[in-house]
Amino acid sequence: MGRLLLVSLPPTGAVIYRCKHCDTHLAYATDIISRMFRCKHGKAYLLDKMVNVNDGEKDERMMTTGMHTVCDIFCVACGSIVGWKYLAAVDKAQRYKVGKFLLDRAEVLAAVVGAAHTHAATATASSGDEDDDDNQQQSDDDSD
Repeated sequence: MGRLLLVSLPPTGAVIYRCKHCDTHLAYATDIISRMFRCKHGKAYLLDKMVNVNDGEKDERMMTTGMHTVCDIFCVACGSIVGWKYLAAVDKAQRYKVGKFLLDRAEVLAAVVGAAHTHAATATASSGDEDDDDNQQQSDDDSD
């Protein structure tokens, strides 16, 4: 097995999402496109880009918004499934998701890391990063 190369996201003062199993950096909160998504474990985020993930096998899945071709994404350090990547969508209105990542909030921790911080304030993404989307209509729900 080769050497494991991890991307460490530099502290910018923004929230960094990390794998809850091994603390590997996955994404910045500034890369979130939508907080209105769902997966089988609950709430999820649609992100423009992520680091330190490997793509799994291509899979056709019927979701609440129609048929999509996706692949699960795994943390490169520990192998935990942290979400999936959209590869294709049948419905033209859903094609904006292609190439985007869905991050399962149950699988990540959120930490604000900045130059002035010596210790990251850590909280689970489901409790320390809540917004008012519970009261909003879940029009972008996807689950498998």
